[in-house]
Amino acid sequence: MKSGLLMLLIGALLLGNALAFADDQSEKAAVESAKRWLALLDAADYGASWNEAAGLFRSAVSKTQWTQKVQPVRESLGKVESRTLKSATYSTSLPGAPDGQYVVMQYQTSFERKKSALETVTMMLDKDGKWRASGYFIK
Repeated sequence: MKSGLLMLLIGALLLGNALAFADDQSEKAAVESAKRWLALLDAADYGASWNEAAGLFRSAVSKTQWTQKVQPVRESLGKVESRTLKSATYSTSLPGAPDGQYVVMQYQTSFERKKSALETVTMMLDKDGKWRASGYFIK
């Protein structure tokens, strides 16, 4: 009985490690996708950022609405001077969103006209199997 329990515990630990590895790999892939998506915003290519966003994002806001909302905010801040990833958290459930695979990232960002800002980027694993932006906020 003790050896059966020991095997069960070892199996649970291995499964936990495998899941943690999968979450870590998801976070890394999402962070890389977020870098590419943020580069579009940094280049003021707002239409392309909408095109590359998750289907959930595109169904919630039109390309025109997105551009009209994000352009004045980003232009008022000026160019990005630095951006440092502070956290990346994997989740399968977020408030107000359908269950899925998400990575919520927070960046400490310095802009020309706002030296200390907190950017939050939510990436989701989209239907096409790619990590795509589903949310973006600047504080």
